[in-house]
Amino acid sequence: MAKQPVIDPKRIVILGATSAIAQATARRLLEKGGAGEVSFFLVARDPYKLDAVANDLRTRGARAVTSYAMDLDNTEAHAEMLSSAAFALGMIDMALVAYGVLGNQRAAEMDPRLAEAVYRTNFLSPASLITWLANYFEGHSRGCLAVISSVAGDRGRQSNYVYGASKAALNVLVDGLRNRIDRTGVQVLLIKPGFVATPMTAHLPRGPLFAEPRAIGAGIVRAVENRRDTVYLPGFWRVVMFMVKSVPGFLFKNLNM
Repeated sequence: MAKQPVIDPKRIVILGATSAIAQATARRLLEKGGAGEVSFFLVARDPYKLDAVANDLRTRGARAVTSYAMDLDNTEAHAEMLSSAAFALGMIDMALVAYGVLGNQRAAEMDPRLAEAVYRTNFLSPASLITWLANYFEGHSRGCLAVISSVAGDRGRQSNYVYGASKAALNVLVDGLRNRIDRTGVQVLLIKPGFVATPMTAHLPRGPLFAEPRAIGAGIVRAVENRRDTVYLPGFWRVVMFMVKSVPGFLFKNLNM
């Protein structure tokens, strides 16, 4: 099979645009794309934070920035929002799904409604967006669909299996989708960060495994440029998770992880 062309994204949708990783990725995409060349359609829940991100990108030289404030858990409104994005940009070259919640593992163990809320935000909502975007890109035989998941989805652990389960479901969805549409010319990129120093992890003690959002953003852009399928960020997490997944079940179940 001939090698698929590399995407040069100039018209970009970012879903969850106020997240630290999304902001770092947007800035890097703008640096690579060139001032006056890259347009963004930004979606997030908080209109004030969204305006701040939009103004930052305008100051850095974005050609155009459109803000769209909404709660992405409202899946009924996804089609209207994404249609607005396609209209505002003229064409979507790349979409980055970059939001999620960590949740409270202990609380979710006691109250299934709290677990359901994590599943809704981390899987059901992205699944709705991904389905629309996949069909859009497939219809144009081009584009990049990039989805931020987590290394937590590689194996269930007692410390965060509710969050991990939501990411595991997302991983399977993205892998299956790639198997369906990669041959049409669409890049489907699954991004698996480890610990990242963001507001979502602010309550966790910082350690040597933590990465900065800027490094993750740069890694995402490199993965787009190289037309990768799946990328662990930083790269050492691929080795770490290979070892975690290699532990036999009869031993793993007795570990405190």
